[in-house]
Amino acid sequence: MEILIQIEELIMFLGCIYLFSRLNMKWWWFPILLMLPDLGMLGYAVDPEVGAVSYNLVHFKGVGIAIGLYGLAKGNRNLMLAGIILLAHACMDRAIGAGLKYPDSFWHTNLGSKVFW
Repeated sequence: MEILIQIEELIMFLGCIYLFSRLNMKWWWFPILLMLPDLGMLGYAVDPEVGAVSYNLVHFKGVGIAIGLYGLAKGNRNLMLAGIILLAHACMDRAIGAGLKYPDSFWHTNLGSKVFW
């Protein structure tokens, strides 16, 4: 079952690449911006609880979808880009087995305690 979830996340990630291509932006923006949501880990410098909240806020797929849809409704390409990047990053993380964090430890996620395989 776990591999099916990872395949599903990979397919959603590929869908995000397609959506990015529809924005008609230079391709080099995608890999550069793709890692920005990991700045949410900076909360772990304070403590694990703050880190879990800040990390989960930018890795929750609903946030990316909401921002992207709001950008679509307003015709704002920058908000559409932000939503696509947030969603793509969350899908990429889950495809490699990294999930949303519990407040007790960075390695304790909704997908279990193991990460990457």
